[in-house]
Order: sequence, then structure tokens, then C-alpha cells
Amino acid sequence: MTEIQRGAYIHIPFCDHICYYCDFNKVFMKNQPVDEYLEALSKEMNHCAMDELPITIYIGGGTPTALNEKQFERLLSNVDRFLMNPAVKEYTVEANPESLNAAKLEMMKRYGVTRLSIGVQTFDDRLLREIGRAHQSNDAEQAVRLAQEYGFDNITVDLMFALPGQTEHVLHQSLERAIHLHTPHISIYSLQLEPKTIFYNRMQKGSLKLPSEDIEADMYGQIILELEKHGLHHYEISNFSKPGYEGIHNSMYWRNKEYYGIGAGAHGYWSGVRYANVGSVKKYIESMYVDGHARISEHKVSRSERIEEEMFLGLRLMEGVNKLDFKEKFGLSMDDVYRLQIRQLKKQGLVHEKDGWLKLTQKGIFLGNNVFEAFLIS
Repeated sequence: MTEIQRGAYIHIPFCDHICYYCDFNKVFMKNQPVDEYLEALSKEMNHCAMDELPITIYIGGGTPTALNEKQFERLLSNVDRFLMNPAVKEYTVEANPESLNAAKLEMMKRYGVTRLSIGVQTFDDRLLREIGRAHQSNDAEQAVRLAQEYGFDNITVDLMFALPGQTEHVLHQSLERAIHLHTPHISIYSLQLEPKTIFYNRMQKGSLKLPSEDIEADMYGQIILELEKHGLHHYEISNFSKPGYEGIHNSMYWRNKEYYGIGAGAHGYWSGVRYANVGSVKKYIESMYVDGHARISEHKVSRSERIEEEMFLGLRLMEGVNKLDFKEKFGLSMDDVYRLQIRQLKKQGLVHEKDGWLKLTQKGIFLGNNVFEAFLIS
């Protein structure tokens, strides 16, 4: 019997500062009802626990480690009380270098956190200032090494590329410093300009200078070569790891598994329904007390939508989408649904088949969005 895999994502929307590129649901922590939020969060966790317990837990933000020590322990204690169980395979917490300290590391170790995702973005101090980060490169190195001292061996360093004024040489230096920290996982994403961010507003005014598309593509090629050369295999478009250290929780997203979304602005996928919680912290708290939930939208995913998601999410993984699994799930072969699209993508050199898997070619990795769009037919 196929093992049922479900996860839980918990959102902490508080930040001590706002990065210029960030479009996640977040608020300045000052004067926010943090304790009331944590209490409301525990109510939603309890509601989820009465349904079915998850096998992965991921606390993201915002900045989870922006909570003070008392608040942070309260959060971890509630997760332990409502969601922690023997089936949990991975328990991740996002952390920023400037707010990660020995006390919080000790707490996380005590409460069973197994994986840290540390938001470094770049090891270039000028670029860190340019993108609005609060730490310096040495802070990032010290945070990773301190986590390693506390026994965390499953650490991912989060980086970005195609930043304003970033050159391939500067990127190379950041990659080198990340590699020398010997973490088993590195995530690296290109800058995306999203509405309502400081960078987007600057772009609209013509005051944001970014690398060209050709340079961005060269940077991506450089990233793949350098990280794979150092034993970090490319298992997803933006993720690299040593064998056995692939992110389990995020891989569940790409494999179209279900998960709880807990907290203000969180999105979830449960029992075939995709849903979104209200984004406002105060409205989230009020909704949890008055209504017992904070959902503002629900969408029952149709069969055709599930088929599309199976393709454009699964093809993000370098292993691709298994044709036999596809047929078992949907009662149709992949070729029954996508014969023309697959034929055209093969002709363009963007996908290929190997051992029953449809996957991106090297060229397709660079043009992933073109491939994904081909499978949107509804």
C-alpha cells in the first residue's frame, strides 16, 4: 500500500525589518499582538491535529526566530503538544542569522527540530545592504557554525542570484563561502519582482538596475556547475543537496501531496481542497476565536486541475514525473492527455523520457516556465 504523506506549514508573519524583495505575508513585529497570535495559532494546530497528524512540519515566515525566547518556546511547545508525533520525518524552522542564538538553538534541539533553513541570500555585504537585509556576511557564517556546534547537521543555506548589481564574480564568491560551510543543502532562487515590494516600486520608477536575462542564465549555469562539482546534486530547479538531504517537506509540494496551512495568510491543501487563511494578523486572531477557523477562500481541485498540477509541479524535480504513477492516479496515460504537448516539447529539446519518467532536459531546466505553461490546458 502506498504511504499517505501529509505535511504541516506554520506561518509566523512577524519581522524586525522588511526586505526589499519580499512579498510574503509579513508585518513589523513592533506593537503587534504576538502572544495573542500564538494562542490563536495553537487553536488552529489543535483543530488540524483532530483530523490527521502530519509527517513533516515546517515553520516559516516572516521570521520565526524574530520571536523572543519566551515566545519562541511557546511556539515550539504548542507544535510539540498538537502536531509532533512518531511519524514525523522532518521538522524544519526558518531562521535569520541576526536573530538565531544559542538559546533558540537549544530550544529547537530539545523540541525535536531536525532541519534549519538559514536565510543568507548572499555573502556580499554591499548586496546585503542593497536588498535590505539586517545581517552581514560574517553573521551568516557565525549562525551556521553555531547551529553546527549545537548538533544540527541538516542545514540549508538559502541564497539568491540576479540581484541588483550582482556580477558572476560576486556570485562565485558567495557560492564558495556557502560551500566552505559544508552544509548538506543549498537553495538558490533568482530575484522575482513582485507587486507591493520596494524593489517592484523601484523597477516601476526605472531606478532598479538588474542583470540582463543572458547574464541571469549564465549565473544559473554557473550555480549548477559549481554546486554539483562539490557533491551537491541538483534535485529540483532551485535546490541542491548531498544524497539523503533533499528537503522532504518541500518535495511534498512538488509531488502534489496534501498539507495543512496554519497561520495568517497561510495556504493549505487538504482533502482535495486548496484554501487560504486571512492575511491580517488581527483578523486571523478574531476569526480563530469567533469562527474557529480563519479560511477566507476554498477551492475544490478538479480532476483536470490535479492532472495539470501533477505535471507542472512534478517537472520541477529533476527526476520528473513517472508515467506509470500518472496512469495509476488518473486512469489515463500521460500520452492520452498530453501527446501533442510532449511531442512538441521533445522536438524543442525541452523534455525527454528515460526509464518511464518524463523529465526536463538540460535546456528545459533553463526554460522551465515555457515547459510548465505547455501543460496548462484547462
